[in-house]
Amino acid sequence: MRVTNNMINKNTKYNVNTNKYLVDKFNTQMTTQKKISKASEDPVIAIRSLRLSTSMSHMSQYKTNIDDAESWLDVTETALTNMKSILTDVRTQCVKGSTDTLTADDRNTILKTLSAMVDQVYTEGNADYAGRTVFTGYRTTSNLTFNTAEADTTYEISQAFTIADVQEHRYYTGDVSVPAVITGDTIDCPTEVEQNNYNRIRLAYNNIDKISSMEITMDDGRDVIVDLDAGTVTSSVISEDSDGDEIEIVADLGTVSSYASYEEWETSVGSQTVNNDEIVFIESTGEIIFGNELAVTFKNGNAQFQATYLKTGFEAGEARPEYYYDCRNVSDCLDENGDVDSELADLYAVDFTKEDQVIEYTVATNTKMPVNTQASDVFDTSIQRDVQEMINVVQKAIEANDKVSQIEKMMKEEQYADEESQAKLQTYLDAATKEADYADDNLQKTYSQYITNFDNYLNNTNAAITNVGSMKTRLSLTKTRVENQYDSIEALKSSNEDRDISDIMIDFYAAYNAYQASLTAASRVGEQTLLDYLR
Repeated sequence: MRVTNNMINKNTKYNVNTNKYLVDKFNTQMTTQKKISKASEDPVIAIRSLRLSTSMSHMSQYKTNIDDAESWLDVTETALTNMKSILTDVRTQCVKGSTDTLTADDRNTILKTLSAMVDQVYTEGNADYAGRTVFTGYRTTSNLTFNTAEADTTYEISQAFTIADVQEHRYYTGDVSVPAVITGDTIDCPTEVEQNNYNRIRLAYNNIDKISSMEITMDDGRDVIVDLDAGTVTSSVISEDSDGDEIEIVADLGTVSSYASYEEWETSVGSQTVNNDEIVFIESTGEIIFGNELAVTFKNGNAQFQATYLKTGFEAGEARPEYYYDCRNVSDCLDENGDVDSELADLYAVDFTKEDQVIEYTVATNTKMPVNTQASDVFDTSIQRDVQEMINVVQKAIEANDKVSQIEKMMKEEQYADEESQAKLQTYLDAATKEADYADDNLQKTYSQYITNFDNYLNNTNAAITNVGSMKTRLSLTKTRVENQYDSIEALKSSNEDRDISDIMIDFYAAYNAYQASLTAASRVGEQTLLDYLR
């Protein structure tokens, strides 16, 4: 094969350039400590690098999500622990109040303690993490409670009950008044106090405007229709006649009445009494009271209740109904009678549907973890109602016993030392003592009953704390796995992309020496030609 000078020059240039390219390549590697600087140098390394970089990006995001979830759970656990402390303190007062040896100081201490706690019941429900409330489901920008009093806000609330929510309660008729002075005109027989026991359902709120409707269904298929306008309670059941045709059988069960307050009830009826076949609504206290026969009928039929009612005006610190019930804000949808205008409601009502609103974090590949605890699972609306009722009961006992003390003090005054005045004061003392005995008995029984209630609230809170602890444990295990995966991928990525500096230096100097040698060889290639031998 004939090799020409041009071929030699061409190959020389190619070899010099190749060595020069290697010097540049290893110089770049020495600077970046990476195997390649562009994908075309090694597509396999480039593709693998992209895949590993994507995996590392995912792992980095998982680590961020896990840290975020851990902080969320820490805030939740702290709030639940505080709530547990509050409930435990209230339960302690229940135990104290359930004894029959309370002194005046004991009653006053209970009153002060509960009054200080009533505003704290739902405060923990407003706990937030990074500006997001943790107990309000998807509505993380809203508090669980009303921040300020909203006198003109109206909700239509639909609340469901089971027969287990129907509980016995004591009602008292009459109120002894302590005479300012005993004279010949002073009545000899002060008002007597009487006690009646009935079963009731207590709505989530007091001071309601009206109950719009109430539906009751029984296990035997009967539907109970409570007609508030007609004042009737009837049952309806579908049956078949002798020809096999369906017929509706309607039967009267009783009557229904509504009163604005206990005072109006007592004034209208003459006492706080309920007929055996009667349902009574008390708007100021949010109570639905059943006559004894109706209560037995509903219990035997394992009745389910659905009450829809309007409430206007909420105090600061009260729980917002949208976190607990199907409801709608109808503040701008009322007619002149205070009823909901259907046309306005279609335009302006804001509807809320109670549903599970689970907030999840993606903490690993194909792994999501719920982190939120919903208010309805822990912050029961009955808690504040129970505390307020306990306050009312102990307040009533304090007032009743104060009447006894005042009358006894009057009996010791010289101006009432005569036999007639003593006889009149004794009449008042007997009535006041009876009222105080009723009040003390009601205090003891109510507080004893509410021990069970607050045990249930504490059980729910403990269950929520346990659930949070379980989620934190699971999250910790996931965090360890993700961190290990991150380290493994990081090692693979480094192995795929990086070069050891010592190896690069060896390759660089080898390439540099080869480059220098190629330059030396190239300088000699052109020194002699064929013409130098033709003489």
